[in-house]
Amino acid sequence: NVPKDQADKLLLANWGLPTGVLEKYHSLGVVQMFDWQAECLMLGQVLEGKNLVYSAPTSAGKTLVAELLILKRVLETHKKALLILPFVSVAKEKKCYLQ
Repeated sequence: NVPKDQADKLLLANWGLPTGVLEKYHSLGVVQMFDWQAECLMLGQVLEGKNLVYSAPTSAGKTLVAELLILKRVLETHKKALLILPFVSVAKEKKCYLQ
């Protein structure tokens, strides 16, 4: 679980994302993360580009963790990112979403 002194990390607004990104998530009803999602983002040096392997059931929120990691790295390093998805339909949906 997320330590009580870091409970503010559950809110997307506390991850240094641009206002436009936060507004998009908020319009989709995503304002706060689950404990396990914040834990993933706070593990070791994940935010500095180290590897992360995690598993969760379908529709549990895995994509949000991946998106936040990608967004943070792209915005902070000004480098490109590669997101690999399993189906063309999912890739098209994510392309429109992330644009």
